[in-house]
Amino acid sequence: MDDLRSVAAAVPAPVLRKDFVLDEVQIHEARAAGASAVLLIARVLDPRRLQMLAKTVRSWDMVPLIEVHAAPELDAALAAGPGVLGVNARDLGTFVVDLRAAEVLLGRVPPEIPVVAESGVETRADVERLAAAGADFILVGTSVARQANPEKAVNALTGVKRRNRAR
Repeated sequence: MDDLRSVAAAVPAPVLRKDFVLDEVQIHEARAAGASAVLLIARVLDPRRLQMLAKTVRSWDMVPLIEVHAAPELDAALAAGPGVLGVNARDLGTFVVDLRAAEVLLGRVPPEIPVVAESGVETRADVERLAAAGADFILVGTSVARQANPEKAVNALTGVKRRNRAR
């Protein structure tokens, strides 16, 4: 929480509490630390709990970023009212990355919901592929962190035109 508080104080950009949030107390902690969004992972929450936590996030004037990996999770996530939906290409059970499965899910997200493609992005071609499938944003971590020049790595992945999802 100290790291979250430090980042929120240092940058004008929105700050996400990226954690396994299971309880309302964690949402209150996030708000107190300056977070503007909270990650809720559909896979680890039953649908009623997911809805309740998303409602709590919104009640504190934050955005629920609800993450899904598989099609059965998508309906529960949409019913909970995500401010942003994350489609994780990495299966949290096996850690296997499947960009094709992520592409399929991206295509099922209603166009009015901003969607982030998460995990497994290594190259500009991956960014282009996920943007063509409907991703509004791309979450990149490991592939940039292991580069000698992270700024150059980020620049190589930016500037891809995203495709408008059909309404």
